[in-house]
Amino acid sequence: MTANGSPTIRRRRLGAELRRLRHAAGMTHRQVAGRLLVSQSKISLIETGRRAINPRDVRDLCELYEVTDQAVVGSLMLMARESGRRGWWVAYADVPYRVYIGMETEAASIHSYDPLVIPGLLQTRAYAAAVITESNPHITPEQAEARLDVRLRRQHRAHHPARPFRLWTVLDESALHRSVGNPGIMREQLAHLNHLSSQPHITLQVLPHSAGAHPGLSGQFSILTFPGTDAGVVYLERFTGDLYLEKPADRHPYHRMYDHLQAQALGPEQSRRFIGDTIRSHTGTGRPPRMP
Repeated sequence: MTANGSPTIRRRRLGAELRRLRHAAGMTHRQVAGRLLVSQSKISLIETGRRAINPRDVRDLCELYEVTDQAVVGSLMLMARESGRRGWWVAYADVPYRVYIGMETEAASIHSYDPLVIPGLLQTRAYAAAVITESNPHITPEQAEARLDVRLRRQHRAHHPARPFRLWTVLDESALHRSVGNPGIMREQLAHLNHLSSQPHITLQVLPHSAGAHPGLSGQFSILTFPGTDAGVVYLERFTGDLYLEKPADRHPYHRMYDHLQAQALGPEQSRRFIGDTIRSHTGTGRPPRMP
């Protein structure tokens, strides 16, 4: 067991391991809470990674679960200490979906379906700025700048040649035609998409309107996997609150849904040609496309 990774992932891995140990001990949340004189909600929040835990509490839980292997206890206590470290994104207090950023930072692969806009990891600065300001009418300039900084910083790992993760995106045709900002911004963005999709760790498929009804009509979702574990997360971005599905029974339908979307979408080469044709549909004044 390692303690590597972002604070969010360390905390979730620690919580999952403590939940496994509780199950092995045959104890319920109520029994654990009663023995340690804490609330049931505290135990639940710790096991789901939504609450930090200190090494002393980890030691107490291990004693309660009769864990005798001191190497396991020490590893869990180390994970608890390191889970208290702050990720770079914590400094941006007003930025939403910080839990997701922590997961994304540690992911080995991300498979996403995006029906309305270009995904954040593939956006140009101008397109990202337009999306942030135009989709949040009450945002202040300072808030918009902070969110733009975070979005661009998230892209560093995706574009880093030495340590990129595997990124696979199925993009609905609607996102290519929706004019964000101005025609020049759109031409730049679509040219940027084609440039990125030629990289070996990024695969982009366009799901054309001609595909008709398909499993992705319910909305955006992303499937994240992590190195060294079979655990994963399905992330559903929603306006009033994000959802994170971690149980295998909840995740498997989205894996099957993604298989169908990939099968119905154009292949990578066809998608690049499709995007190239779409660039010419964005006419008007504005900045010309600029390759990165």
